[in-house]
Amino acid sequence: MSPRKRRILSPKSPRLPETMNLSGSGVGTVLGELESRLMRLCWDAARPLSAREIHDRLRAEHPVSPLTSTTVLNRLVRKGFLSRGRVDGLLHFTARVDEPEFVSQASRRAVEGILSLGAEAVTASIVDVLAERDPEQLAELARLIRRKLREQDG
Repeated sequence: MSPRKRRILSPKSPRLPETMNLSGSGVGTVLGELESRLMRLCWDAARPLSAREIHDRLRAEHPVSPLTSTTVLNRLVRKGFLSRGRVDGLLHFTARVDEPEFVSQASRRAVEGILSLGAEAVTASIVDVLAERDPEQLAELARLIRRKLREQDG
């Protein structure tokens, strides 16, 4: 067996892309624009939605053909973000992972990738950016660090 760790995906684990769109925002840094919009519709739905329902909701904000939206929905199924099933002969889609879990997984992947640049420089940059943008979040980071250090000290 290789010394490299094997990643084993649980049935709920989406396949996150290896690259990120740094000019995107939120979920759009991990998924494409259309994928992000479709995921948002599925996350906001209280029940599985048919491909037609999703397309009708999407069309109000983003004009695409029904074939395009269905193709991207099926791509999200293959990536593990959505599940698909037939109800009364129609394909229905539902999110396999909720938005907070997705954001948590994507954030961890992003941080792991960014730290490969060099932990010291990245850590200093995070502190600087938080100090400029959101001092309250910087204070929360300090609290989280203190808690983690106490946990490690046992």
